[in-house]
Amino acid sequence: MAVIGVAVGAQLFAPGSAAYKIAQAMGAVQGSHTMQLLEAERVQLVAMTDAANTLTLVVRPQLASPAQVAAANPGPVAATGGIVYVTSTPPDPHTAQAIAYNIMASFGFDPKVYFGCLQDLWNHESGWRYDAENPSGAYGIPQALPGSKMASAGSDWQTNPATQIKWGLGYIKQLYGNPCNAWAFEERNNYY
Repeated sequence: MAVIGVAVGAQLFAPGSAAYKIAQAMGAVQGSHTMQLLEAERVQLVAMTDAANTLTLVVRPQLASPAQVAAANPGPVAATGGIVYVTSTPPDPHTAQAIAYNIMASFGFDPKVYFGCLQDLWNHESGWRYDAENPSGAYGIPQALPGSKMASAGSDWQTNPATQIKWGLGYIKQLYGNPCNAWAFEERNNYY
C-alpha cells in the first residue's frame, strides 16, 4: 500500500505536472504576507478543532418542561386538562411533516396549536418514515396495527406518506380528539 502511495505521489508531483507547478508557486510565496495570514488561520483552526474535541459533558442536559416552554413562548398558548399547547412553526416543505401540517386544518386541528404534539408523537412512533415497521406488525408513519387498516384512506397506503397521514389524523381525531391528547396518552402508556 505504501509503495502505491509513493508511486502515485511521484506521478502527481512529477516535473511539468499541475501539482508540481502549484508546489513551486507555494514555495515562491512562502514568506509572503498572504502565506503568513493563511498559516495563522490554519494554526487557529487547528487550535479550535483541538478545543472542540476535548469538550466533555459534565452533566446530562435537561429538557424544558412544556410549562417552561409555554412560559418562554410569546405566542398564544392554551392549557387545558394538564396539557400545554405550544404554538408551532411550519416544518420544511417537501417532507411528510409538511404534508401533515398542511392537512391538519381539514381535520379540525389548528396546526399552529397541534403540530408540535403530532410531531412528538410520530417522531416517537416512526420517525416519520412511511415504511417504518415494528415486530408487532404496526406500520407506517402513524404505526397502524395492522398496517392494512390504512387501506381505508387509499390503496397506496404502504408507500404514500399523505395517505398514511390522512388515516392517522382521522384515527387520532376519532379516538383522542386531538394530537395533544394522543401524545399525552403515548407519554403515559408508550403507545396510542
